[in-house]
Amino acid sequence: MSDTLTLPAETRERAGKGASRALRRSGRVPAVVYGGKAEPLAIHIEEKELIRQLGTGHFFNSIVEVEVGGKKFRTLPKDVAFHPVNDRPLHADFLRLAKGATVNVNVPVAFINEEMAPGLKRGGVLNIVRHELELVCDADKIPEEIAIDVTGFDVGESIHISHVTLPAGSESAITDRDFTIATIVAPSAMKSEEGDTTKAEAEGEAEAESE
Repeated sequence: MSDTLTLPAETRERAGKGASRALRRSGRVPAVVYGGKAEPLAIHIEEKELIRQLGTGHFFNSIVEVEVGGKKFRTLPKDVAFHPVNDRPLHADFLRLAKGATVNVNVPVAFINEEMAPGLKRGGVLNIVRHELELVCDADKIPEEIAIDVTGFDVGESIHISHVTLPAGSESAITDRDFTIATIVAPSAMKSEEGDTTKAEAEGEAEAESE
């Protein structure tokens, strides 16, 4: 499960573009905590600390405890807006979490046992269609990543969500189809001179185009 992060914050006394620009000049980032059937809370946070936490790689699928005036709010980061030129964070949104809440998160995938996949041992290539899975999870059980076992998969075969065992407390947010996560495609040397597309390649391409 992803670690819980802590983010110190202070309340914003003034709103508006002028006040936000002043905060940014002083190294702070305007933000808001919303949801949970409570009034939105306007805050500001330290830019350097926000950048550090963004750099962990799992900021958006971690519970973040925002500390304001000695009080902690359990939240899930929902969005960070960045400057289009220098990539500095301009604003952040945090969703307040109620006890027992479920959340929608995008969790990265990791492929394991590649040495046990006949298709890869023969020189095939793992074509990843989805680098993340959209899951509905218990807020206290957000997985850090989803391990996908490729044991036994050969060239031309596809790995679907039905092949994946999700951890307890998690389920796929997409329930209307058995979508493709990855395919094992033949290397160039194994393809016909006419450049025929394998079934797995075609399936992966169709899946990507449907997004």
